[in-house]
Amino acid sequence: MTIAVYNTLTRTKEAFQPIDPDQVTMYVCGPTVYNYAHIGNARPAVIFDLWRRVLQTRYAKVKLVCNITDVDDKINAAAAEQGIPISDITRRFTEIYIADMAAIGVLPPDIRPRATEHIPDIIQMISQLIDTGHAYVAEQHVLFDVSSYPDYGQLSRRDRREMIAGARVDIAPYKRQPEDFVLWKPSSGDLPGWDSPWGFGRPGWHIECSAMAAAHLGDVIDIHGGGSDLVFPHHENEIAQSCCAHDNKYFARYWLHNGFVQVENRKMSKSVGNVLTVHELLKHYPGEVLRYVLLGAHYHQPLDWSDNVVTQAFKTLDRLYAILRDHLLPVTASAQAPASILEALYDDLNTPKALAALNQLCRELATATDAATRTQLSADVLAAGNLLGLLQEPATDWFSTQKNQVDAAAIDALISARSEAREQRDFARADAIRDQLDALNVVIEDGANGTQWRIRQGS
Repeated sequence: MTIAVYNTLTRTKEAFQPIDPDQVTMYVCGPTVYNYAHIGNARPAVIFDLWRRVLQTRYAKVKLVCNITDVDDKINAAAAEQGIPISDITRRFTEIYIADMAAIGVLPPDIRPRATEHIPDIIQMISQLIDTGHAYVAEQHVLFDVSSYPDYGQLSRRDRREMIAGARVDIAPYKRQPEDFVLWKPSSGDLPGWDSPWGFGRPGWHIECSAMAAAHLGDVIDIHGGGSDLVFPHHENEIAQSCCAHDNKYFARYWLHNGFVQVENRKMSKSVGNVLTVHELLKHYPGEVLRYVLLGAHYHQPLDWSDNVVTQAFKTLDRLYAILRDHLLPVTASAQAPASILEALYDDLNTPKALAALNQLCRELATATDAATRTQLSADVLAAGNLLGLLQEPATDWFSTQKNQVDAAAIDALISARSEAREQRDFARADAIRDQLDALNVVIEDGANGTQWRIRQGS
């Protein structure tokens, strides 16, 4: 099977062909660490974590670089507002981001570079752009000369007038034209800065990613990923810088972008008060629930986050884990996920279809009768879960975690009392206890191994 990807650069779905089949290279823009990551920030982390897993089913080595932006004006503002050192802000929120992403099943990238660790690389790339006539120095700033790169706008499909009107362009007097963007700017006072040929200062946002990608993956890479909000100006500027600095036609051969996350059909906004952080959501839901929701829509499309969607994801995972608890055999996962899963994911990461296939596999496991079929289905379900980053807990742990949040002893006592009433054929009392358990949001399941119980989610 061929892996197909939708390339933002060409606006077409293409067969993926890496530059070097022995090592696929992928760069994904990471967070600017000045606050908690919201659920929209988590979507690219989950999507490109899954892309990496899928590529690894075909290629022996997939090298993923996901950066940390730890020098930025938003960070400076947050530190000034809180009256603490900038390094305290970046260290704290980097650690929280890494922990929160791990909680939703995002595997660590091969390299997680920080912008502040690559200042020499950034300065070198800016020098190359100046030497080749693609950048100029003006009033202690270094700016990229957009007019020097005829292909500028190829990714976003905008002409230069649209770029000025549609972006937050700083119309500064030292610019040759308004759309020129900053590569280096002066620092003063308490702002972070480094010595450079153009004075004490700090890099612009766009040049950081170009320099880090080149340092760890080379001048031309296979895949560059990120949210759709980065297409312009960030990724457009990365292309211009990287192609001009290295005199290449391409920076990345495939550009992959995920859609926005909105909340109850509204854009997340501080002014609206509907910004949902991963850190806070994890206090109320297991990480796999958040991951399941983020995989529930095709990654190109907007994803609408709502209580109903989260509740349904939780109920679905409860059902799948119940099947694993009652029917999964102690086997080793298949060497590769079943064809139904791979076919869906190889088709430009069709996660809704892949989740449907996972649910179907579990249904088949629940109804399988002969040992050979149950063994194969058990191995396939485990392999599918491993690829998707779901069903990664032992089923007993999944339910016991929920039970630990309630008075389990009291519920066990009620269930024992109900069982005793049923044995005595006192069905009115048994039904009354069941209603009492239902009022406590406890779901009971009578089976051959006795009565199991779990907490109803989303109640």
